[in-house]
Amino acid sequence: MEYKISELVAKTNVPKSTILYYIKEGLLPEAKKLKSNVHRYSDEHIELLRYIKYMQQEMGSSIEQIKSMLQQKNQSFSSSFTMLAPLMQTLSGVQGGDTHYTKTQFIEHYGFDTGELGTLLDEGVLMPIGDDDYTERDASIVRLVEDLAEVGMDHAVLKSYVYHAKILAELESQIQAELCDRRNDENFSRLWKVMFGTLFNAKQYLFSRYTYRAMFRALKEEVSQQKQV
Repeated sequence: MEYKISELVAKTNVPKSTILYYIKEGLLPEAKKLKSNVHRYSDEHIELLRYIKYMQQEMGSSIEQIKSMLQQKNQSFSSSFTMLAPLMQTLSGVQGGDTHYTKTQFIEHYGFDTGELGTLLDEGVLMPIGDDDYTERDASIVRLVEDLAEVGMDHAVLKSYVYHAKILAELESQIQAELCDRRNDENFSRLWKVMFGTLFNAKQYLFSRYTYRAMFRALKEEVSQQKQV
């Protein structure tokens, strides 16, 4: 379908000035020009505007990041995973300002035991971004294991996380492949909502809620036992 800019504004709730700015910056294609002052927009404009809004509001992406992703739009959900680059950055948990260390520097800087580090790497509990690329995030996991040991506990829960994380990773990769098969210009933004929603919303929602319920159940049992005393 074709739309006037007023209809595009109504359907997406994006101001006219913003739409024109996105076109100027190359985030949206040029409108179809019927006359010098008559332009028409398409369903593609609607999908892209929804995608831009979602990436800004839900993922905190900048205009430059979104522009970079949209430049690879025709390759989205392709086997090359081209448009997953910003997603990979978020999944890594590594922030732009984080300090990076080689393994040797990491051990020296934090004073970790080499044998302990090797064990955690073998178990998959410690999983740096690269073979020789460590950050503070990795150090926090090693310290957690050390704290557990200090109170006389094994890090069994972390090893269980590793087991289930591997299974989830395979399922999430399958989701990406299935979305690739379903991709077309009309469902572009919706497919990305599914991908981001699964990885960053549903996963956290379900894990946190089940932990909440388990702890709430334990709390109720404790309160009930106290009342009986």
